[in-house]
Amino acid sequence: MSENILEGRNAVIEALKADTTIEQVLVAKGDTKGSINLILSLAREKKVVVKEVDRKKLDSISETGSHQGVIAYKTPYKYCDVADILNYAKEKGEKPFIVILDEIEDPHNFGAIIRTAEVSGVHGIIISKRRSVGVTPTVYKSSAGAVEHVKIAKVSNINSTIDELKENGIWVYGADIKGEQYCYEANLEGSIALIIGSEGKGMSKLTQEKCDVLIKIPMLGRVNSLNASVAGGILMYEILKQRLVREKK
Repeated sequence: MSENILEGRNAVIEALKADTTIEQVLVAKGDTKGSINLILSLAREKKVVVKEVDRKKLDSISETGSHQGVIAYKTPYKYCDVADILNYAKEKGEKPFIVILDEIEDPHNFGAIIRTAEVSGVHGIIISKRRSVGVTPTVYKSSAGAVEHVKIAKVSNINSTIDELKENGIWVYGADIKGEQYCYEANLEGSIALIIGSEGKGMSKLTQEKCDVLIKIPMLGRVNSLNASVAGGILMYEILKQRLVREKK
């Protein structure tokens, strides 16, 4: 899937607000209700070309099947370096809070994780160049535009990157059903990287061995696993909660 198409009203609005380089915006003819007016206003303000097209044209371009009457063409997503994430935390005067995704392939899961990461204070997300979904139109839409506000690094080797993070004093926690501690029992207040495994297989064996601590989520039902984005959301908010509690002390 391409990384230069934005679909859906929220995704396009956030991109226009974030000063992403938008080449042009396509809107469905006759669609002037609701947030389309905000898109048109922002596009005029940023001097972005807007074209009215038949909805069938948008349907033929759409990769998500849910464009909401608007599609924008932008410059391809610009990934950052791991060093940029660490520097961002340093500039904010905060201990690094990083999420590592080990072969997440579902764009809806990735988008949901980005959305949660943005509101829970994550400084950046690290993904692999291989066997991982990139920042596609579906990811943009699923993140509700949050991808514009989260640093994402794409690396050649996750395990080498984990070693690099450890050298920078970051503790690595892996989410695993066989974890030694429940997430609320672990001390998650310091410099931390949280690893979330793939939808079906979880973390690879080598990546799991690289973790300092494996943590798990308490579950009482008969289903013994959670969707990757749901599990990630629970753990990110546990980390956020512990950080907020520490600040109040």
